[in-house]
Amino acid sequence: MVQLIAGRKGKGKTKHLLDKVNEEVKNINGNIVYLDKSTKHMYELNNKVRLIDVSDYLVEDTDEFLGFVSGIISQDHDLQQMYFDSFLKIAHLENGGDILPAIDKLEKISGKFGVDFILSVSVDENELPEAVKSKIIISL
Repeated sequence: MVQLIAGRKGKGKTKHLLDKVNEEVKNINGNIVYLDKSTKHMYELNNKVRLIDVSDYLVEDTDEFLGFVSGIISQDHDLQQMYFDSFLKIAHLENGGDILPAIDKLEKISGKFGVDFILSVSVDENELPEAVKSKIIISL
């Protein structure tokens, strides 16, 4: 399953994402990974959550990002959830790229491996494609 937290930059999406991950870690049996563009939020995350700074890994486009995500999943068979802060930036979709193919691919990965994805997306809900609006859990 793919879920979105949508809203313009500066609306508080990261706080909602951090609250959600820190609440989920109490109730989940598997592992959780949090992907971000830096390690800035390291001390706000429960120590059971694995934080990965995507910028350390020379990911240069959306296909590489999706391959990176698949690689993480392949190394952790107990992985249950992945949180993507600043999704458009870390997935290289911030310059107006169509997010639909990436979301569709994440849905396929989720279905095949049983990993849920929760994404923070810096776009107003009304600017997102109609096909992804049903995935929005928080709109700011």
